Amino acid sequence: MFTACEVLQQGGLLARQIDYFSPRESQQIMATAVEQALQRQQVLICEAGTGTGKTYAYLVPALLSGKKIIISTGTRNLQDQLYHRDLPMVKDALGVPVTTALLKGRANYLCLHRTDNYRLQGRLKERRHVDQLAMVRDWSGRTVSGDIAELTGIPEDASIWPQLTSTVENCLGQECPEYSECFVMKARRKAQEADLVVVNHHLFFADMALREEGFGEVLPGANAFIMDEAHQLPEVASRFFGTSISSRQLQELVNDSITAQIKEAREEESIRKRAENLRKDVMDLQVLFRGKESKGSWPELNRINGVKQALQDVEDSLELLSEVLQVNAERGKDLEGCSRRSVDILNTLRSIIDSPPEQHIQWYELRRKSFSFYLTPLNIAEPFSRYMESTNCSWIFTSATLAVGESFQFFKDRLGLEEVVEQRLDSPFDFEKQSLLYHPKDLPEPNTTGYTQAVVAAAIPVIGASGGRCFFLFTSYRALNQARDILEEEIDYPLLVQGTAPRDELLEQFRSAGDAVLLGTSSFWEGVDVRGEALSCVIIDKLPFAPPDDPVLQARLDAMKRNGANPFMDYQLPQAVILLKQGVGRLIRDVQDRGVMVLCDPRLTGKPYGKIFLRSLPMMRRSRDLQEVNAFFSSADSELNEAYDEAAES
Repeated sequence: MFTACEVLQQGGLLARQIDYFSPRESQQIMATAVEQALQRQQVLICEAGTGTGKTYAYLVPALLSGKKIIISTGTRNLQDQLYHRDLPMVKDALGVPVTTALLKGRANYLCLHRTDNYRLQGRLKERRHVDQLAMVRDWSGRTVSGDIAELTGIPEDASIWPQLTSTVENCLGQECPEYSECFVMKARRKAQEADLVVVNHHLFFADMALREEGFGEVLPGANAFIMDEAHQLPEVASRFFGTSISSRQLQELVNDSITAQIKEAREEESIRKRAENLRKDVMDLQVLFRGKESKGSWPELNRINGVKQALQDVEDSLELLSEVLQVNAERGKDLEGCSRRSVDILNTLRSIIDSPPEQHIQWYELRRKSFSFYLTPLNIAEPFSRYMESTNCSWIFTSATLAVGESFQFFKDRLGLEEVVEQRLDSPFDFEKQSLLYHPKDLPEPNTTGYTQAVVAAAIPVIGASGGRCFFLFTSYRALNQARDILEEEIDYPLLVQGTAPRDELLEQFRSAGDAVLLGTSSFWEGVDVRGEALSCVIIDKLPFAPPDDPVLQARLDAMKRNGANPFMDYQLPQAVILLKQGVGRLIRDVQDRGVMVLCDPRLTGKPYGKIFLRSLPMMRRSRDLQEVNAFFSSADSELNEAYDEAAES
């Protein structure tokens, strides 16, 4: 049997089977560490810089281990890429008889029962919904998995999907008339039987939260967990160890209650009447928010005129609907399901409004057409470490951004990790040759009026020197919108703006244009891979400290102060360092890439903590001279032309 290192060496199985595979020493080092962690039942933290090839570095030892393994990734897109592209290639190269499965949360699978109910409701007022439902019904007869990602003709964020997929609250389980054909149950059964299962962090923590509450698990038992994009784990975990309620949940309960009444208790008009009363009260509450988009602490919400009474009206209407649903629950499975949901939602609403538990923060989030209320734990280290101990498994945590400087302490503290094996592997890319870090002079402090205008003024000549081909990343939508208004008048390059189209569509437009400028916020700071000359410059407007008005952050900082910690140095700074590393990581994605990284924030050199940011970044050449930026791009374009000439001659 080969070792993982031997498989990844020059002349190894992967080099023989995969045409573009290039052996890398750092990849082999990581693979050996993962192999040992799996064999010795260790906890391994491994930061693998961009270009290490960490996916193969953990897939090879995982497939060779003979153990049952769960791999969790940060997003559904990465999950699909891992399962449909990387895993089959490595598995074929190794020739191992390992069974695999892909498992997503239930909202990613078509629910046949809810699809029939949606058609029954007869409320398809928009033509596009009629067309989309016809597409879904046609596809539902052909699909094997029921994974809605297969149906590319309908965006995954289309408003029709919540009506055609299930949630934990509205699923009928074994009582569902379509249970034998349920795509969710088929996917879970396959996962239970597989040797290696690919999930995402949201599903992982949803399963973990169920176990914490004493309910049955979704994921199969495993000998090892491999957590890719592990830097995301603390934030995702916070969502699942708390609780929440949204206007969408309430509206779905209203719609499903009316549908259940039509099917199973047509003469019971009181159900419809009380459901419509709840709908009205939810809409009245939404009106009070006047289309605001914000989030804040619970006292701030209660200061909005009329909110306290409107919340009470929602609670009262929900209680009345719950009462009539309980009386009629025995008349059918849909009514029984709605009755159970109404009780759960009512209890959740009361726990958020009336009696939050200790060490939790009450907060709200308003969107233009919806609202959500949350209870979020201040610390998830205790439940997470308790869960790890209960599994008695190997654990591998990996990402390109886990360390602050040389230390993993921030990451370990947030997850409660103690006895671990640590490994840091720098990127194999030659950042000193391939990149330049430009820090513009004379910018005002970030809290100064006119800061964004000054940043854009400093960025425009850089964008001109790079010929577009630029990501301009912001820490807020407000700054992004200000920059857009200026750049629309000042540059002639195609301008792509987050929010005007789905992310993947914007990225495809960016690659195709070859000279575009893309303005983005948080979702473009990580998980985005644009290789080649289409992306030759990344501009970041300021150091990505979390906004001070974030209610969860503020509560955490207050708790840290009470416990004698330094909130800035122990939490805010390391969190910002990791996010900046993610943003910087967008620039160099391949051994042939060249580009300029522009960091605009004067605090980078004007504050003592700026050195911590700089020490955490790759070893780039640094400059404050715009002429050096021009020279870099002139040199890069010259080298690129030479490469094209050589390719043409050959």
